[in-house]
Amino acid sequence: MQPVDYTTLTAARSEIQSQWLPARLEQVIQRDRFTITLALRTLKRRGWLDISRHPQAARICIGQPPPRGVDTFTFSQQLRHQLCGLALTAIAEVSPWERVLDFQFAKRPGESPLWHLYVEVMGKYSNVILTTQDNLIVTCAHQVGSQKSSVRQIQTGQPYELPPSLMETIPTLSETPQRWQERIALVPGPLWRNLIKNYRGLSKALVLSMLETAGLEKERSSDSLNQSEWERLFQCWQQWLSALESSTFWPHRWKNGYSVIGWKDANGQDARSTGENARSTQELLDRFYTNRLNEQEFSQLHHQISQKLKNVLAKLRQKADVFRQRLYQSDEADRWRSQADLLMANLYQWQPGMKTINLPDFETGESVSIPLNQEKNAVQNAQALYKQHQKLKRARIAVEPLLASVAEEINYLEQVEASLGQLESYSGAEDLETLEEIRDELIDQAYLKAPERRRESRDKIAEFHRFQTPSGFELLIGRNNRQNDLLSFRVAKDYDLWCHTQEIPGSHVLLRLDAGAAPDEADLQFVANMSAYYSRARQSEQVPVVYTQPKFVYKPKGAKPGMVVYKREQVLWGQPQKASLYVKSLANKKL
Repeated sequence: MQPVDYTTLTAARSEIQSQWLPARLEQVIQRDRFTITLALRTLKRRGWLDISRHPQAARICIGQPPPRGVDTFTFSQQLRHQLCGLALTAIAEVSPWERVLDFQFAKRPGESPLWHLYVEVMGKYSNVILTTQDNLIVTCAHQVGSQKSSVRQIQTGQPYELPPSLMETIPTLSETPQRWQERIALVPGPLWRNLIKNYRGLSKALVLSMLETAGLEKERSSDSLNQSEWERLFQCWQQWLSALESSTFWPHRWKNGYSVIGWKDANGQDARSTGENARSTQELLDRFYTNRLNEQEFSQLHHQISQKLKNVLAKLRQKADVFRQRLYQSDEADRWRSQADLLMANLYQWQPGMKTINLPDFETGESVSIPLNQEKNAVQNAQALYKQHQKLKRARIAVEPLLASVAEEINYLEQVEASLGQLESYSGAEDLETLEEIRDELIDQAYLKAPERRRESRDKIAEFHRFQTPSGFELLIGRNNRQNDLLSFRVAKDYDLWCHTQEIPGSHVLLRLDAGAAPDEADLQFVANMSAYYSRARQSEQVPVVYTQPKFVYKPKGAKPGMVVYKREQVLWGQPQKASLYVKSLANKKL
């Protein structure tokens, strides 16, 4: 993930200073263990300033309002107690070319600051530290003791010290091209690495975009450039420094990352790799890091849920096999009773010491071999056979409900697994919300443990999948069991059609119809194709799909989420491959 470098931090600070200061601090909320959000109010507007010390996504930017919930973090409580009601009057650099900002709070604009909130945006070493006006540390997001660092400790009650000074040269616009070239080319090596080693304020993302604008490969050796190439690179270097000096930034996406420099090629033309602009650095940072962190969280959560379902289903299927084996054995109960009856009817044929006895069957007359216990007489052997018969009968009575319960649980988890299978990759915030709903459902059903800090359940749920049939009717498809229940029992109306794959785990599908409206064959086939696609049988050629009116869909008492029964259904055959092509074409249009 592209880290926030000095250039990006300067662009973000410049925008916040010009657009949001001075501002009154109204609230402090901690979103998670890495991010605090400050509610700022100016004369014109109110916004939320995110300050994150995430090891991969440390940043400052105006972002979205935090989700509702109970904030139990001690750090935010201390900031609230000390800073709420004060004015944020300045955001200052504490040292040239350092990624450390000083947020200054005073009673009102124009007065000297009472509190300093130091924000250190330095990758995995990022931190947020509150000090008094005398620079004594009151609280910090992450304390660093002598056991963690012998160079710089950060603990409450101690004076705040700046991070160790950087040793690289400070870039300046006044440096001559010859001196700049000599410094970079002194020791031959990859050009991008030599730039970072010799000057402050450079990041790999910035240098790579600079080299691309100059038309140079990133692994190009510094001793292989001709004079024309050096001049193109120096021109880009000057563009960067000029943008910093004038605070003129152009936030936009750049290949897999972003840039805030409006690069120009040798002809003065726009050299950006994509045409995707952002209205501000704040919007760019908020959108970029929110998407990246959501994608990261989505991947981790998807793996966690997948592994849990895989393990639980494996155990349940093994248990079901054991129960079926016991039922198979209990099918032999009548054979044991028949042998006991034969033995009791032919007691006179038994002789002491016999290991087996062959007796004719009552109905067929065929010889039946009955094993005997030599230490027991004929009556005792018959009694043992009767006991075995009763034991197997009791086993069937006990095992049948257990097998039914396990089968029901397997069916439910396969339904969850089918919903999870539809979330193959992250494409938007709705995918993460859907996955979180699946996780919350599994927590409620006691398959997963609740995390230490779990968001309160939200009234708002992720959006259904929405499509249009060939005739223009709206088609709604549930993304998980919570949405399936909502779709089937709250959203569905009398004239709608409810659809589901027949005896195959999948989404509940609802075709919205007004009174008197009737779908034609093309509409029903479209619905059947989409129902088959959003099911566990997505890879099949043809899939049976049932449809009925919502009033004929019922939820049994005590049934798990998403589990229903239905009647008066009709069957269609869906073709999921056609639906797959349709969904992919829609995705390509959005891109």
